[in-house]
Amino acid sequence: MREIVLDTETTGFEPSEGDRIVEIGAVELFNHLPTGNTYHQYINPLRAMPTAAFEVHGLGDDFLRGFPVFKDIGQAFLDFIGDAQLVIHNAAFDMKFLNHELNAVGLPIIPMARATDTLMIARKKFPGSPASLDALCRRFGVNNSAREKHGALLDSEILAEVYLELVGGRQPDFGLNPAAQSNTSGNSQSATDWRPRPRTTPLSPRLSAAEAEAHAAFVDKMGEAAIWKKRL
Repeated sequence: MREIVLDTETTGFEPSEGDRIVEIGAVELFNHLPTGNTYHQYINPLRAMPTAAFEVHGLGDDFLRGFPVFKDIGQAFLDFIGDAQLVIHNAAFDMKFLNHELNAVGLPIIPMARATDTLMIARKKFPGSPASLDALCRRFGVNNSAREKHGALLDSEILAEVYLELVGGRQPDFGLNPAAQSNTSGNSQSATDWRPRPRTTPLSPRLSAAEAEAHAAFVDKMGEAAIWKKRL
């Protein structure tokens, strides 16, 4: 299963009022594992950057002026995401901006059903607790020390780690969750029913006879009160 963890930076909150995307960052996952394939693009919004937005991401007019406009990168972005499911924190915000930009240049918009919202997942999993990206990093021990300002690619990389924790760990599809396993007859097995099975063939000893003898001699030197004597 291919997924794209995605984030955007913008000039404000409402594309209908003239706000634009200025940065897109995305990280590819396959079967919940990062592939190392990423997408990153700064975009010239063709408008001045408001002070409030600049304080969030630090992307100013002089910096963005030399980058392409959305019209020139829209198709490349769609090519990268393909038909993958998108993983976004507060998906309604980013999808609103992406579809506004896509529609404005005559490119197909992305159905909202293709967005997995990690904000909603976190609120359902931890009701009443803070669900910002920073709060989830603290909860899961994800290192976000490089996040001095918002940045689309860095935030996507951090969100990818948080997402994998939200869905059950960094390698949720490796069959380590007993509740997700099934036996050969097709009956599901719950976590409370699961028990480790005895090995059909005992493991061969790792100690040689000489090592075992040396250890026994070492313990004898400790005297009868040695804790090792009580464990033997």
